[in-house]
Amino acid sequence: MTQILEHWIDGKAWSGESTRTAPVFDPALGTPQREVRMATATDVGTAVAAAAAALPQWRDSSIATRSRFLLTFRELLNARKDDLAQILTAEHGKVLSDAGGEIARGLEVVEFALAMPQLLKGEFSQNVSTDVDVYSVREPVGVVGIISPFNFPAMVPLWFFPIAIAAGNTVVLKPSEKDPSAANWLAELAAEAGLPAGVLNVVHGDKEAVDALLVHPDVAAISFVGSTPIARYVYQTAAANDKRVQALGGAKNHMLVLPDADLDLAADAAVNAGFGSAGERCMAVSALLAVDSIADELVAKIAERMGELRTGDGRRGCDMGPLITREHRDKVAGYLDVAATDGATIVVDGRETSIDGAAEGFWLGPTLIDNVPTSSAVYQDEIFGPVLSVVRVSGFEEGIELINSSPYGNGVAIFTNDGGAARQFQRRVTVGMIGINVPIPVPVAYHSFGGHKASIFGDAKAYGPQGFSFFTQEKAITSRWLDPSHGGINLGFPQHS
Repeated sequence: MTQILEHWIDGKAWSGESTRTAPVFDPALGTPQREVRMATATDVGTAVAAAAAALPQWRDSSIATRSRFLLTFRELLNARKDDLAQILTAEHGKVLSDAGGEIARGLEVVEFALAMPQLLKGEFSQNVSTDVDVYSVREPVGVVGIISPFNFPAMVPLWFFPIAIAAGNTVVLKPSEKDPSAANWLAELAAEAGLPAGVLNVVHGDKEAVDALLVHPDVAAISFVGSTPIARYVYQTAAANDKRVQALGGAKNHMLVLPDADLDLAADAAVNAGFGSAGERCMAVSALLAVDSIADELVAKIAERMGELRTGDGRRGCDMGPLITREHRDKVAGYLDVAATDGATIVVDGRETSIDGAAEGFWLGPTLIDNVPTSSAVYQDEIFGPVLSVVRVSGFEEGIELINSSPYGNGVAIFTNDGGAARQFQRRVTVGMIGINVPIPVPVAYHSFGGHKASIFGDAKAYGPQGFSFFTQEKAITSRWLDPSHGGINLGFPQHS
């Protein structure tokens, strides 16, 4: 009998009313391993009701209580991270070392959430007028909906729910139906760490579940990570239903390599940033801008390094795993035909890669395409796979122009040994996260993550200080405690003295 992954509602597994399920594949084997329950709108309502019922007690819990939970949760997660990595590799396909890195970045946010006592403090101004004080407090927003993508099934939920819970909110998490098991694993671990039932709930499903969260009147805020079209839809729908929203969208991240750069360092970085996690990450470098004078040498160095990569089952010590689904693999592979039609040069064809894994897996090896026209869909689209496109530019100015003309503004990198060029670059590019000789400039947990332009919609970036701002609302209190000897009536404004 096929195993069905159920929802996690009010501290326990729960089936709900839906009989609809979807297969969960092992991408390296190409076969379904289990089914996942797909929620109806009523099921989502049950999850929200559980979160709403748990809110008053959790909201009023002491900072010490929340801190103790986070400390215990952090220790349990760190002790069992290898178990979680196995789940990520089995359902997403990323290699075990990459899965371990994902968990490590999530742990950073849990550790940052422990700064909650400092970050939730308000401000105080004494005697703003005669015997009048003004102070502020930060309070939780309420029930929070989190909608996370398939490419980081542990890290992205960990970007949001530890901070939301630390701030006193309760959560309904809707993970991707393609690799849903990590969400249940995290929720069960949180319960073991002492989190009261109903504070963290997991509901599985597709668009029906998402829409139910976006319009539910008891959901106060929505956090989302995914493609730009869906991020825009989430933002518009949730905002129209009076919710605050942080919706992080897609990207087309550029890496500009200037003639004075260390080309060996740049080649290593291009391979690491282009093909890690099979290119299925919003911070992947997918457009390499190479200045003409060094382009041939740089492309050769990248191609040489790509020949050393092993593509295959992530449990076999390979460097790169499969793509998430057969349909997505076919879509990504189709861009190679587009590249050939548009006159680009396919230097390394991932369709011809030797695979260390089952023939039925969703494989596409690392792919390098040179001389890509900027008019091509290969350059313009977020491919979300192991395809690195090389666009040749005349120099620094043309590189800046291309980066800023992109509709996306998530991440960007420059490789140079010229400090003046690097400083000018960081000031002029309209991008949210910038790397200088760093290919994937994901900020550490105490800085916030997010881009510009069509890479983000809504009120705040993820985690860091903006995370706590998003999950709290401020009250300002103006107070006057009268002296016992005070008397008389005064209908005017307080007078300064």
